[in-house]
Amino acid sequence: MRKIVSALVLILVVSSCQEQQKIAFVDNGEIINAYQEKIDVEDKYKLMDEGFKKRADSIGQAFQVEVQNFQSNSASLSPQKQQEESQVLGQKQQMLQQQLQREQQELTQKFNVEIDSVISHVKTFVGQYGKDNGYSFILGKNEAGSVMYGTEENDITDIVIEAINKDYKPAE
Repeated sequence: MRKIVSALVLILVVSSCQEQQKIAFVDNGEIINAYQEKIDVEDKYKLMDEGFKKRADSIGQAFQVEVQNFQSNSASLSPQKQQEESQVLGQKQQMLQQQLQREQQELTQKFNVEIDSVISHVKTFVGQYGKDNGYSFILGKNEAGSVMYGTEENDITDIVIEAINKDYKPAE
């Protein structure tokens, strides 16, 4: 009897040591591109960029009108006055270009900050999803080839996309 109990205990110990680890992978790019928060951020900045371009075009057209007025009135000005006005217009053009360039850079920086936040949300979500669903590892597949091959049943990309989009609450 003692031998049977010892054998059973030994079998239980050995089988518990051989517990299978749950491993899966996700396609990082596919998750990020299908994540509704990222889509919302891109839509928001697309509208902002269109507004910026319209404003830049409007400023450019107003400046062109000034240039045309100067050109049509320059014949009645003295050479010295023409040179002064030309310098003023050149400085104004340079100032407008710098201002628009600064605004474009600020818009790009704000977009990059929000996209970085989206990527951080995805990483955090996948980590929590792994913990909640008993995964030992969730590997990330990307262009660099961190996962060169994985069986389809280990690819949980679509499941994670569905879960992260279900969890997403847009800001109002």
